[in-house]
Amino acid sequence: MDEQDRNAIAEAVRQAEGVTAGEIVVVIDHAAASYRTVPVVMALTLALFVPWPLLAMTATSAPRIFLIQLICAVLLLGTLLWYGRGGRFVPGFIKRRRAHEVALREFTARGLTRTRQRTGVLLYVALQERYAEILVDTGLDGKVDQAVWDGIVEATLTSAREDRLRDGLIEAVRAVGAVLANHAPRSADDGDELPNNVVIL
Repeated sequence: MDEQDRNAIAEAVRQAEGVTAGEIVVVIDHAAASYRTVPVVMALTLALFVPWPLLAMTATSAPRIFLIQLICAVLLLGTLLWYGRGGRFVPGFIKRRRAHEVALREFTARGLTRTRQRTGVLLYVALQERYAEILVDTGLDGKVDQAVWDGIVEATLTSAREDRLRDGLIEAVRAVGAVLANHAPRSADDGDELPNNVVIL
């Protein structure tokens, strides 16, 4: 996502906030976690089984077996780290949980809990995990049916799958703004409390 894309999304945030007391923050995360420990554990576990056939079927010396095991461990490690990049070996529910944890952390870190009317909204997207989430502060919690937020998230994920992430995020921001305009309309003394720029992690 280049600067022009980020500016277009930021402009959509500015326009959406023009009719609401809510504050919208968009965070795009390349990866919620690296997941490197999984292929490392797999490689080292598989390497533990290398000596057994050699011990059972050959008269190979212990130092040679150790050397073979070490070479196999290095080859397995390199192969599985390459093939398993992006969390390929990690179950989807673990990746979603990691992304959710990052979204919660970003919600606090971006100041969304410190808005005057507690009407902050985080639109978080984790690209590697193919995950998106909308988090809202206590001023909006319970006022909007979860199905509304889920619909916006699903539309965003569909756009991302079609390689239209910029358009999907702009549409999502507009949809969030329309929801906020109904439940937290702008008053005369409302100001822009948080930056509108897109946060890239």
